Amino acid sequence: MNLFVSNLNFKVTDENLRELFEQFGAVLSANIIKDKFTKYSKGFGFVEMYDDKDGEAAIKDLDQTPWHGKIIHVSVARPKPV
Repeated sequence: MNLFVSNLNFKVTDENLRELFEQFGAVLSANIIKDKFTKYSKGFGFVEMYDDKDGEAAIKDLDQTPWHGKIIHVSVARPKPV
């Protein structure tokens, strides 16, 4: 299951994001999206969970919760329009 995570603190790293979601199950990938010129975080990212049930549990428990000083939003990622 691919999850969209937004309203992230700009200091959060890929590893921080992975650690947060690993408490719910196996994480295949965790990526903070960065500006291609400045390399600074854009404040959102994607987490790919191995199991859909783990992803659903992460959404239920983490959406609208404080983390690193901000209220994060977690939802199922929508496919990028072509």
